[in-house]
Amino acid sequence: MTAAPALRVALVGHGFMGAAHSQAWRVAPRFFDLPLRPEPALLVGRHGAAESADRLGWAESSDDWREAVARDDIDVVDIVTPGDTHAEIAIAALEAGKHVLCEKPLANSIGEAERMASAAAAAQERGAIAMCGFTYRRVPAILEARRLVREGAIGEVREVRAQYLQDWLSDPAGPMTWRLDRAKAGSGSLGDIGAHIIDAAEFVAGDLIASVSGTLETYVRQRPVLAEQRGLGGVASDRFGEVTVDDAAWFTTRFASGAMGSFTATRYATGRKNALRLEVSGTRGALAFDLERLNELEFYDATEPADRLGFRRILATEPEHAFAANWWPTGHALGYEHAFSHQVVDFVTDIAERREPEPSFADALHVQRVLAAVEGSAEAGSAWAAV
Repeated sequence: MTAAPALRVALVGHGFMGAAHSQAWRVAPRFFDLPLRPEPALLVGRHGAAESADRLGWAESSDDWREAVARDDIDVVDIVTPGDTHAEIAIAALEAGKHVLCEKPLANSIGEAERMASAAAAAQERGAIAMCGFTYRRVPAILEARRLVREGAIGEVREVRAQYLQDWLSDPAGPMTWRLDRAKAGSGSLGDIGAHIIDAAEFVAGDLIASVSGTLETYVRQRPVLAEQRGLGGVASDRFGEVTVDDAAWFTTRFASGAMGSFTATRYATGRKNALRLEVSGTRGALAFDLERLNELEFYDATEPADRLGFRRILATEPEHAFAANWWPTGHALGYEHAFSHQVVDFVTDIAERREPEPSFADALHVQRVLAAVEGSAEAGSAWAAV
């Protein structure tokens, strides 16, 4: 049997997302029959890249992302750096003929995202493709929810309720990070986790957000800068950094179909660790999902007799559910990391078949426009704003 052609990958960034993507590139070809064989070739990072490359399974390391772009033996550039670097790296990689996978949100501004989408469109004409990493699209239960909506199982969608609740910032003495600096992150909870629920809601409902009314709040305006972040060693510090992003976001939406939506994104929801919750209500039923129970989907069939009504649990681990047949026997749960492997499967297949991936940079640009509309609405006193 002839081995699949190699697909040599460079990963730019090696923090939390770098670890998740590293595992996905290693694991996906061992559980799925892929048309191309991913090879983790190069890991790029400004500090500690060599140690991370050894730990995460990359053949080489570098401290300059331009090496990944310039090397002829690199086919894919995977970007998991802070948002302020996405546009420069992605555009350079696409212009060099590399395929690009870029974490969400796509950029820190509509202007950057527009340039990235234009570069992706031009690159695709030359055979290079670009995908944005809205990974939760690859959770089998979310894919099942999308299928049920498309098949009409809940009828016409009327309402969407989406929440992304975390609590890792709930301690006001917690240290300053790059995610709290608008220059690096673009926005706070709104862009970091709000982008996920925008994409997930539109993906499941099969509809696009057309207008928004939003409110943003920053609870803690200053946070301590750890001495180790200043290169001084230890952890104590008497210096504080300014928080320049939102801590929480609330927004109401109207979809293109006329359906209404209610969204919350916060990193101050005490006790909630990673609760991405999505509920879609229709004329014939409803669906509900919570990422903290990611193998489960709740389905309500309003056409049942009154004495049988109630949400019922679908355990999305059957071979008939997307991706599940390649993993474990029915009922053996999948985890957070599996969605990243599914993302690699789809991305590699798209590369081999030379087709535009989902979500494309154009899809991610739309999400960027929703984020900008929410910010604009909040600045205007929650006035409705078109996307």
